[in-house]
Amino acid sequence: MFAKVWYWLWRIPLYLFLALCVWLLVFRWVPVPTSAFMLAQDVSAIFNKDVPFVRHDWVSLNEVPYHMQVAVIASEDQRFAEHWGIDVDATRAAIANEMRGRSKGGGSTITQQLAKNLFLWQGRSYLRKGLEWGIASLIELFWSKERILEVYLNTAQFGKADYGVSAAAQNLLHKPVAKLSAADAALLAAVLPAPNRLNAQKPSGYVRARQGRILRQMRSLGGASYLQRLD
Repeated sequence: MFAKVWYWLWRIPLYLFLALCVWLLVFRWVPVPTSAFMLAQDVSAIFNKDVPFVRHDWVSLNEVPYHMQVAVIASEDQRFAEHWGIDVDATRAAIANEMRGRSKGGGSTITQQLAKNLFLWQGRSYLRKGLEWGIASLIELFWSKERILEVYLNTAQFGKADYGVSAAAQNLLHKPVAKLSAADAALLAAVLPAPNRLNAQKPSGYVRARQGRILRQMRSLGGASYLQRLD
């Protein structure tokens, strides 16, 4: 009995790892149709009428304005071009703050957020964070920076029902993604930390202040010239 349990105990993680590698290879080129977060919300919507079904529409990176791409980098991960999936300095700072009893937020890169959105669950735990680090490293190994940014822009949550920048542009700002201005891009990026609480349609003073900061950071990063560093 023990031998049988041991047989599967080490094989299950190995099979899951191999399945993840195959998934990442396939979706290195194929549009990603959904994510763990989107699936979880759609399942919840079946049983809870107060939870909206997901609105999602894939769009290629070359259809997304440069300023929208830079806006999410300015908002979420300004070292995106330099790190390998984990921003060591930001992670150390976040851990130090947690040990001092301060805010536990911060430290997650775009790649880590993508790993969480695609494969994991909401909430905080050391197990989830460890898996997030491991999956983020694999994503950086299998995908280019441009692909990571493309999938992130198509799976990030921008509103209670809206996942991906195309759905957000159409349903929240009532325009196609190609028509987003720099101010629109900064506004959408401003709600990323808490899309169920922050509202791009009726932005609060806090959201407007974040929008202004993101616009300044976008100018500081240099827009399209920053994106060239991802090549």
